[in-house]
Amino acid sequence: MALTPQLRMLRPTLAGLPRLELPDGYALRSSQPGDAAHWERIVATAFGAEPGRYDFERILRNHPSYRPERILFVTDASGRPVATASAWQMPGILADAGTVHYVAVAPEAQGRHLGTWVTLAALHHMVTEGFTRATLTTDDFRLAAVRTYLRLGFEPVLVHENQRERWRHVLSELDLPEAAQRFAATL
Repeated sequence: MALTPQLRMLRPTLAGLPRLELPDGYALRSSQPGDAAHWERIVATAFGAEPGRYDFERILRNHPSYRPERILFVTDASGRPVATASAWQMPGILADAGTVHYVAVAPEAQGRHLGTWVTLAALHHMVTEGFTRATLTTDDFRLAAVRTYLRLGFEPVLVHENQRERWRHVLSELDLPEAAQRFAATL
């Protein structure tokens, strides 16, 4: 069960991003006509939801931030999308920050660090749009995702007092005592 509010993270600068180097056999592209079904499949299977729970039209296309180039896909050797992330902009949240939105990797492609690569691709896209930092929200139980975001330079941000203990627990579960020390002033 997800706790509320979701955990928030911030990458305080988009300067110095690592190079984007996908593993052999994978490619990166932005959204194309017909990709709604791919996005829905990837997100629903990655998040363990019933079909129809994540509706591309309702969640992405009808949002004021929608632009096809902001929705990124990693494709396998056959050209089939297997991972996605969006380089979003959320009204009212840090005008100079892009938002990493809906990062998901299809179960059959997990374990290949594709979540890292598609997130990094979203960050690089944000730079092209002039954003200077990035934010995201995630859930306490998405430990692999939190580990990825920490590696990519994101830091915990408290948006509710209940998150101090939640963040301590997440960092403990990840066995990251150095991160707990690094963020001790925040937590």
